Amino acid sequence: MSDRRADARATGPAGAGGDVTLERIRAAAGVIRGAVVYTPLLPFGTPEPGDPLGRTRVWLKPESLQPIGAFKLRGAYYNIATLSVEQRAAGVVSHSSGNHAQGVARAARLLGVRAVIVMPSDAPRIKVDRVREDGAEIVFVGPSSDERAERAAELARVEGLSLVGPYDDAATITGQGTIGLEIVEQLAALEAGRPVGGAPGEPAGGPGGAAATDPFTVLVPVGGGGIAAGVAVAVKSLRPDAVVIGVEPALAADARDSLREGRIVTWPAESVGRTIADGQRTASIGQINLALMRSYLDGIVVVAEDEIARAMVRAAHEARLVLEPSGATSLAAWLFHAEELPALGAVTGRSGRGRVVCILSGGNVDPARYEELLARGVAAGG
Repeated sequence: MSDRRADARATGPAGAGGDVTLERIRAAAGVIRGAVVYTPLLPFGTPEPGDPLGRTRVWLKPESLQPIGAFKLRGAYYNIATLSVEQRAAGVVSHSSGNHAQGVARAARLLGVRAVIVMPSDAPRIKVDRVREDGAEIVFVGPSSDERAERAAELARVEGLSLVGPYDDAATITGQGTIGLEIVEQLAALEAGRPVGGAPGEPAGGPGGAAATDPFTVLVPVGGGGIAAGVAVAVKSLRPDAVVIGVEPALAADARDSLREGRIVTWPAESVGRTIADGQRTASIGQINLALMRSYLDGIVVVAEDEIARAMVRAAHEARLVLEPSGATSLAAWLFHAEELPALGAVTGRSGRGRVVCILSGGNVDPARYEELLARGVAAGG
């Protein structure tokens, strides 16, 4: 793709969510193919009674297995790959507390583009180091997400860099939506008794669309709202009977409040900074994200800090997966709030039953911090 396409480039309220569509998500799957891992669905828990294939009700989608350890590479690579030749030559700028920073840094390196990343001074050291390892330049500011965004916008204006938004950016959201596309494809294969995989980016069930499966529920983390918005568009466009539920830490539940009030609700930086889920410390979701989440998301579940730590323990012991706190929130929602899921689905006439997919968004955590969090999870009940 040689130009900066208006059909997938909206940022802020002007886009109103209409620029993120199933067709564009399918196209994005082709753009990112090869640079991004088509992550598997892993069974979690005990097999369902009488199932000869040992299939379980709950499945994990480990985006922690991406080359950068998080889903953010999807949106970053698609965003930068669809810039014009002139824009790539000028370079890109973004702002992030960590995983999006790594996604932009890696995508820029793969595509031969200069990258400048604005990061908070309290970003996890492991994420800072990995951004540097991929050759990106880092500008540090305070902990506020608004401060990061303002500094990135200034750099874009002064240096002529293209802004790669971490979440309130239609191209980024479109790239993240490929996760939802894969989930529908994989569940169709699962129900048909085929290996959970298939050709990435192809509509489930062939050219006509999604193959018939029982209704299912997808649990997706919410930070700025990019992954939740993109996944919800892809899943609900293919399977209107599915239930898609966002998951937030209770200490950073601005998306829950925003959906409840129908407007962007901002939490103070010092409030969201209390959660151990550093990838979800965004003070507010984006305008495009709000529009899409109001149209496609069935609700929000909030999880407690100890529940997140306990989910990290369960992922390590039962799925052999290392998760950062943000990556464990969707599993925490299933483990400790399963009774809320049918009720949320019933709001729009869907049962919230059937198979459940937990999207595990990332696994980038400092080893010493990881051990502390596991110890906290064990002390809280494991």
